[in-house]
Amino acid sequence: MPNYLLTFHGDIAPMPDDPAQAEAQMQQWGAWYGSMGEAVVDGGAPFSHSAAIGPDGSDTAAPASITGYTVVKADDIEGAKALAQGCPVLQYGHSVQISETIDMS
Repeated sequence: MPNYLLTFHGDIAPMPDDPAQAEAQMQQWGAWYGSMGEAVVDGGAPFSHSAAIGPDGSDTAAPASITGYTVVKADDIEGAKALAQGCPVLQYGHSVQISETIDMS
C-alpha cells in the first residue's frame, strides 16, 4: 500500500489567542487524525516561515505557501484524496495537495 504526502497550502495563521478557540482547533485536528485510524503513517507538523533558493543558490520566491504536512497510506490516490477531505485546513479556504511517494528501497 503506497504512502501519500498531504501538504497543506494557504496563509500561515497563528493559533487563536482565546484558549477555547485554540482547544477547538486542536480538537478538529484530533478528530481528523482519529477518523483516519491506522492510515496515518506520520502525523506531520505545521510549518512556520519558509524560504527558497534557485539552482544557483540565490534567494528566490517560494513557489507556494506550505503550512504543514501529514503522511497517510491508502490503496490509491483516490483513497488518499478521500482521507484528505476531512482536513481542517479546508474549512479556512486552504488546499491540500496529495502526492504519492515512491518507495526507493
